[in-house]
Amino acid sequence: MSGPVSEGAPSVVVLDYGSGNMRSVVRAVERAGADVTLTGDFDTALAADGLVVPGVGAYAACMAGLRAIKGERIIGRRLAGGRPVLGICVGMQVLFARGVEHGVETEGCDEWPGTVSRLQADVVPHMGWNTVETPPETSLFAGVETERFYFVHSYAARTWDLVTTGHTREPLVTYARHGGDRFVAAVENGPLCATQFHPEKSGDAGAQLLRNWVGSL
Repeated sequence: MSGPVSEGAPSVVVLDYGSGNMRSVVRAVERAGADVTLTGDFDTALAADGLVVPGVGAYAACMAGLRAIKGERIIGRRLAGGRPVLGICVGMQVLFARGVEHGVETEGCDEWPGTVSRLQADVVPHMGWNTVETPPETSLFAGVETERFYFVHSYAARTWDLVTTGHTREPLVTYARHGGDRFVAAVENGPLCATQFHPEKSGDAGAQLLRNWVGSL
């Protein structure tokens, strides 16, 4: 599946690995100004200007789907070459080292250290609109730093464990809160960005965030 061709628009692959919600992500990224292809093809995903990794449902199921198309290798190869990747919801969670759901631990893509675990709140899942705590240097949230975004999840990375040294630029980490529990809502880490919320379901604010990302490609 691909969108209408726009002259000069960056090419983006939305990675098709069996997770749901793919077509709404495709439409949202198209509206943000990209030429979009929905595919699980290794070479096509590797060659695109940008790669979006969506994800809904269970961490283990998403990782199984990713591994079936060598998705973790696509992500790793792209990042090794400085080529942009955007993870969304469980597509963000699988970038961490591991996820724990219902007592089952699953290895993730291990692009970032840390564990995705159940939110510690009276009401789970976290479902609805929330503001986020953005760092001052953010580019991803330019123009929408104080807006609300739409979350649907029961699990999250509740700490940020990556420590950088030397000349490596410190990742920009955005947080949110649900029921008193603070968790990682987004990360900007060189070519690798991710959001725990769904920009494709976040109205004008999500559309602007996607335009910011597409504009950076």
